[in-house]
Amino acid sequence: MASITTSVILLRWPLVSAVLMFLASSMNIQLRKSDYAGLAVICSCIGLVAACWFATGLLGITLLDIAKIWGNIKDVMIEVMSQTPPQWPMVMTR
Repeated sequence: MASITTSVILLRWPLVSAVLMFLASSMNIQLRKSDYAGLAVICSCIGLVAACWFATGLLGITLLDIAKIWGNIKDVMIEVMSQTPPQWPMVMTR
């Protein structure tokens, strides 16, 4: 029974992340009304993570894809910075 439940949850990542976004938003509202600003910020962060998780799940982006994209960005930035002139950035003094 546990394996069936686990498989259903794993197949429903978008549904789980949507529920997490809803719960984080609801908790955020309740905590702000109760003057628990610190916990409200934590719930906002959880909601933001769930929203990113939801979007990457819908787009089919995996952690391996993110690592490849990050490596590509790093390589491009190193290449661009190696071609900048030695005076850059210039500081203008009067």
